Amino acid sequence: MVERREDSGGEESRGFRPSGGAIAALIGVVLLLIFVFQNTQDVRLEFLAWDFTWPLWLLVIVSAVIGAFIWFGFGVLRRHRRRKERRAER
Repeated sequence: MVERREDSGGEESRGFRPSGGAIAALIGVVLLLIFVFQNTQDVRLEFLAWDFTWPLWLLVIVSAVIGAFIWFGFGVLRRHRRRKERRAER
């Protein structure tokens, strides 16, 4: 339940309200944790010249972190490109 208070200016203010992206991220983390707790067996990985065994939960977490960094990196590049375009228009 969200509390509403009146400021001295007569305007109503609301408590903390998470954005849609924050809610989606929280749901994603919860689903990831459920998946991790259900998949605890070891798996054998072969990639190029490497061959090793990892717990499946660790592989999932590492993959999710790498994916998040890539996603974040593309967002940074897109913002940088937009800023350059705006500066060029001036």
